[in-house]
Amino acid sequence: MKAIEDELLQDGFVLRYRTETGADGLPAGEGAFLACSFWLADNYVLLGRRAEAQILFERLLSLRNDVGLLAEEYDPHLKRQVGNFPQAFTHIALINTAYNLVKSEGPAAQRADAPSEAARA
Repeated sequence: MKAIEDELLQDGFVLRYRTETGADGLPAGEGAFLACSFWLADNYVLLGRRAEAQILFERLLSLRNDVGLLAEEYDPHLKRQVGNFPQAFTHIALINTAYNLVKSEGPAAQRADAPSEAARA
């Protein structure tokens, strides 16, 4: 967590990776990857840092457009969504984080105790 916060957290959002080196063949400077930012909130929940998770989650929700959709990335300097739009990957991350935040016992405990679909059939 410390490495992610130190190396990839920028303007309160998580980068997918550092692009300055150009190692991927693309020009430097993509937006923050929204799925990674939701995953950071998930990790905060797992670590018991619920207040931080909730703040980040609400900040991410505030980026949605007028019909509630999110893109792949967000540019905090231009204050706009960028990349693929709409992005299902981002919305799956949003749903998972919402689920993790509402479970009182935490996501790991809830999933470990839940019977599998096969066991219920």
